[in-house]
Amino acid sequence: MEFVILAVIGLAAGIVGALVGLGGGIILVPATLFIGINLGMIGGITPQSVVGLSVVMMIFTGLSSTLAYMKTKTIDYRSGFIFFAGSVPGTILGAYVNKGLDLPSFNLYFGILLILLSILLLVRKYLKPVSWFVNHGKQRSFTDRTGENFVFGYPVWFALLLTFVVGFSSGLFGIGGGSILVPAMILLFLFPPHVAVGTSMFMVLLSALVNSATHIALGNVPWLYTIPVIPAAYIGAKIGAYLNQKMKSETLVLALRITLLLLGIRSIIDGILG
Repeated sequence: MEFVILAVIGLAAGIVGALVGLGGGIILVPATLFIGINLGMIGGITPQSVVGLSVVMMIFTGLSSTLAYMKTKTIDYRSGFIFFAGSVPGTILGAYVNKGLDLPSFNLYFGILLILLSILLLVRKYLKPVSWFVNHGKQRSFTDRTGENFVFGYPVWFALLLTFVVGFSSGLFGIGGGSILVPAMILLFLFPPHVAVGTSMFMVLLSALVNSATHIALGNVPWLYTIPVIPAAYIGAKIGAYLNQKMKSETLVLALRITLLLLGIRSIIDGILG
């Protein structure tokens, strides 16, 4: 029964993660903690083991999604490598800090982070575009399938600083970094949503390799549970990437916002009650 539950969670994580560029960990981590600990349906679950499971899964969701987005040409490879370079030291640091978190603290901090990101996306229409970052960085352009043209960019030094924070959160919470990076790319660097998602999943693949190596070294990976999660998440990521190309940009942002808000509220409640 545990394997069936984990396969369903993995499938959902792959679909939602690839659809909105979050890597899947943002679904797998709270869902597995809730079902495994609150409902007692999955044995041997701790915040550390769930994060270890999540980062290994994200190698495969990242690979699946990247292959799909390569075909649609919605990956900015140069940005992906820059973001990866900034995230590596943060990822390693976050994985070590994770060792000291108990479950209520983990849920509370995780939930607050998700709520803040959701609010940012909620008010993005009312915020003036932060053109400073685009004007002070190398600009590039992209025309989506509807014919809308986007001009986006960023200064490399700021991207490295930002992705260090993203990497730290990824290592700490096992969420792939996309939950922070995608909103930042859209709000600060004015990335087209589809390119933000594709580039985020490319970086998720790269950072998950480093992140998983760190958590494997720390003994956080429950290898038995990777058996149902990895193939389900890989298939789910293929489905999510396909659905991504069928959705309008604003619909994509709405899906991202709702996902973050609901998961954030759930996580905060668990943290307070825990």
